[in-house]
Amino acid sequence: MSQEIETDEYMTEIRTQVCTHCIDRPPDGPPCGPLGKRCGIEVNLPLLIDAVHAANSRSIDLYIEHFHNDVCTKCPNRPTSQCPCPLEYLLTLAVQAIETVDERRAARHPAPGTAG
Repeated sequence: MSQEIETDEYMTEIRTQVCTHCIDRPPDGPPCGPLGKRCGIEVNLPLLIDAVHAANSRSIDLYIEHFHNDVCTKCPNRPTSQCPCPLEYLLTLAVQAIETVDERRAARHPAPGTAG
């Protein structure tokens, strides 16, 4: 990641907003890794956060482009049968979850010179 970002809050929000819609989620997941499913979100969360931050757009197309260029190309699941991952169809929800965390953090720690 370009900056060290605490990912726990992002993962918690993604599990609430995204994982509940995943058709590949194993019984009793998430987390999915300990259950034998290499989840693209769990494996690539820092890359996914960076891709969403880099896109910062009103159009999902830019997020899709960044996802494919910045996350998929580095994903260890790519050469396996676990590709494509659920993020292919859940990306919009993942973007919303990441932006929810960003908004919550901005409200807790407003930038200097802004009203809080």
